[in-house]
Amino acid sequence: MTTPSVRPVLVVTNVDDPTADLVIDELHGRGVPVVRFDSGDFPATLSCSAYIGGGTTRWGGSVATPTRLAELGGVRSLYYRRPSGFTLPHLDVQDERFAITQARYGLGGVLTSLPDCLYVNHPNRIGDAEYKPAGLAVAAVCGFELPPTLITNRPDDARAFIKAEGPVIYKPLWVPLYQVEGQAQTIPVTVVEAAEIAESVAGTMHLFQALVDKVADVRVTVIGDQVFTVRIDCGLLDWRTDYSTHTYTPLAPPPDVERALHAYLRHFGLVFGAFDFTLSADGTWTFIECNPSGQWAWMEPPTGLPMTSALADLLERGTS
Repeated sequence: MTTPSVRPVLVVTNVDDPTADLVIDELHGRGVPVVRFDSGDFPATLSCSAYIGGGTTRWGGSVATPTRLAELGGVRSLYYRRPSGFTLPHLDVQDERFAITQARYGLGGVLTSLPDCLYVNHPNRIGDAEYKPAGLAVAAVCGFELPPTLITNRPDDARAFIKAEGPVIYKPLWVPLYQVEGQAQTIPVTVVEAAEIAESVAGTMHLFQALVDKVADVRVTVIGDQVFTVRIDCGLLDWRTDYSTHTYTPLAPPPDVERALHAYLRHFGLVFGAFDFTLSADGTWTFIECNPSGQWAWMEPPTGLPMTSALADLLERGTS
């Protein structure tokens, strides 16, 4: 087991995360020590001891994998990506539920309370920002243009909204793991008619949004103070459904949009955000959403934008 003499970067993510791999390779090339783990590995191959009080005013102790150990007081930054959840299948249902809550509030609580650590992003702030209603409300206050939006479980309200604002799209408020024959599926944005709204809509909340007449999509990745903006031309309603159709073009956001980007992130306490916009023929940028853990690496090769380097710079610098 090795204990880095230089303050390490913690990378918390699942085992299959090529985006994190790129950043870790960049950090290794700079000689920056990295301790990577998946919180879902606890307690099988991940352990933690933390102490405070008795004259100490901040957490001490360590977190350890089979090959790495990081002192809690010496972490320079924590890159929180997409860890898997805690699972303890060897326990019965009640014991597992109890143990998972202890892990979440114990290990999770320690990892969100590290002293002098830069979070990219802080897990609690990610949780706040992942609520689409909160994101839309903050986007409006920050000055972004928004499409008319309804979140409801009332079928009659949904039908009335579609008739008033149509054409209208439906998209999920959150996308949990959804599998068909063992394969993970993406739930695409879909145009919906009033006649398609069944009474079953009453069973949960749904997000309906007026369809924006767009000529392109825009993905803006903000990393610290740096803003990387890419126009995506593909002719698709939902560009995530077929990446082979895309043409990528770097561009600069309008000054008012760039100011609003930083205001949005400051509100949520984030240093990273992946923003999606539509671009209309008249030049209007319409805010769709911001993902505080969004993907960006696939756009780097075709555009040459140095996003991996920018993220490594942020993590290497930490709070200093």
